[in-house]
Parts: sequence; C-alpha cells; structure tokens
Amino acid sequence: MTLYVRCVMELDLLERIAARRAELDELEGQLAKQLAEVRAERDELAIAERVPKRMTGQLAEERCSARPMPGQVGDGR
Repeated sequence: MTLYVRCVMELDLLERIAARRAELDELEGQLAKQLAEVRAERDELAIAERVPKRMTGQLAEERCSARPMPGQVGDGR
C-alpha cells in the first residue's frame, strides 16, 4: 500500500469520525432538551398531585370545625 493510499484512507476515516461526532453532538443536544422537558413536566405533575391532597385536607378541617364538639351546646341563636 502506498503512502498516498494510506493518507487518503486516514483522511476518509477522520472525516467519518468527525461526521459521527457531529451527529452525536446533535443527538446529545436533543436528548438534553428532551430531558429538561421531562423534568419540567414531572415537576408540574408533582405540584398537581399535591392540590387534591391539600383540598381534601382543607375540606376535612372545615368539616371538623363546623361540627359541634360532643357536649357542646348550640351557640344560642
């Protein structure tokens, strides 16, 4: 194999490596963006899960405070 053929083969290999690296860099960027979107949605879901729990707790507190305590006489109205 001549030196010229080796140089051409090495250049071709280096070009393919550079092209693949560029593809992987682009894919990495897309995946990083996707991961950020997934994390943001997961945070939103965590907040959404807390809302019904808080409302249930508040309703339970309101019911308990509205109910007369055993032995409590009406407020005289």
